[in-house]
Amino acid sequence: MVVLTGRVLADDRERLEQTDVFVSGTDGYPTYRIPAIIATPKGALLAFCEGRKNGAGDSGDIDLLLKRSTDGGKSWSAQTVIWDDGPNTCGNPCAVVDQQTGDIWLLLTHNLGTDTEARIKTRSAEQSRTVWVCQSRDDGQTWSRPVEITSQAKDPTWGWYATGPGVGIQINYGAHRGRLVIPCDHSYDAAATSSTEAQIEFGAHVIFSDDHGANWQLGGVIRPKVNECQVVELADGQGTLLMNFRAYFGHRRRAEATSRDGGLRWTAPQDQPALIEPVCQASFLRLSWPGKANVSQLLFSNPADEKRRRNFTVRLSRDEGKTWPVARTLHEGPAGYSCLVALPKGKTGCLYERGEKSAYERIAFAAFPLDWLMGGKELPAAK
Repeated sequence: MVVLTGRVLADDRERLEQTDVFVSGTDGYPTYRIPAIIATPKGALLAFCEGRKNGAGDSGDIDLLLKRSTDGGKSWSAQTVIWDDGPNTCGNPCAVVDQQTGDIWLLLTHNLGTDTEARIKTRSAEQSRTVWVCQSRDDGQTWSRPVEITSQAKDPTWGWYATGPGVGIQINYGAHRGRLVIPCDHSYDAAATSSTEAQIEFGAHVIFSDDHGANWQLGGVIRPKVNECQVVELADGQGTLLMNFRAYFGHRRRAEATSRDGGLRWTAPQDQPALIEPVCQASFLRLSWPGKANVSQLLFSNPADEKRRRNFTVRLSRDEGKTWPVARTLHEGPAGYSCLVALPKGKTGCLYERGEKSAYERIAFAAFPLDWLMGGKELPAAK
C-alpha cells in the first residue's frame, strides 16, 4: 500500500491547490457544516453547505447555502441562500445532475428548529423530519422553491431521515439506465428479541426517479447499524450499485453493500477492512470508467483515524473498490465531512471540513491531479 502524508513540499505547490470556501464566523453564520459539491454540465462547480446560526449543533436555525465557481474552484461567488425557513432546520444537501436533460436536482430535509434529532428518533417531536427537492435549469444560478416529497420518499414508521449528504448518481448502464439515485438514511424501531428490548436502530436506503425528477420513489433498505452513505455504479455494464456507509458495528471500519436491481434490494452490510473511520460521513466517487484510454478508478475520502476526526485522507482504488492501495493525506489536523468531484483535465476536487483546533472552523476546497495523489509516482498496474 502506498501511503503519503499531506505535507505540501516545494514541488507540490503548483499541483495541490486549497481554497477556503466557507469560513465559520463570517457572513452571518457562526458555523458552516455538511459540504456537498457537484459539477454542472457547463463546467461550473456548485458548493452547498448548511449555515448554522445557533452554533455548531445539528438542530435550530439552519439555512441551506450555495457558492458557485466558474474557474475550477480557484475563486467563488458571493454566498447565496437556497432555503431559509426562519428558525427551522433546512439541510442535508444531496445533489445530482440529470445528464440527459441538464437539470440539477437538490434533495434536502427539513424539521422544526425546536425539534432535536433525539426527539425525532423517538417520534416525540412536535413534527417529524420531512424530505424536499428543488431544481435548477440554468447551471445552478437560480433554484425553484423546495417541494415536499415526504409521502413518496419516507416510510411513515421512520423517525430520523437524512438525504446524503453529498451527491447522488445517474445510472449509466443496464436495465435502469437513466435512473437518478439518491443515497439516504433513517432511524427505525428494531424489534425486541428474547435477549433485548426494542430499541432505535439506524438504517440506510435510496430514493430514485425514473422520470427525470418529476416523481421520486422509495427504494430498498440496508440494515442494521449503518446510516450516512454514498453510492457509485460499478463497471460491470449491468448497472450494479455499490453503497458505502458510516457504520456502528464497533469495528471502526466503513461498511458496504451492493444492489443488482437499481437499488430495490441490497446485500447485508459488510466491513470494508481498508477504510478505517472514527464514525463519520465520507465521500465515494467514480473518477473514470474503464475503456480504451482509461482504467476504472474510484476515489474515497474521510478522516482516516479510528478514534478522532482527523488525518483527512483521499484513497484510490482500481479494482472496483475491493482494495485501496493508494492513500494521501490532505490535512493532518481536525477534519470531518467531505464531498469529492471530478474536474477537467484529470484533476479531482474535494470540498471538506477542516481546522486547526476544530474540524468545523472552515469548509475548504482542494484540487489536485492524479499524480499528486500518487506522490508523483507512476500509477501501479491494476491486478
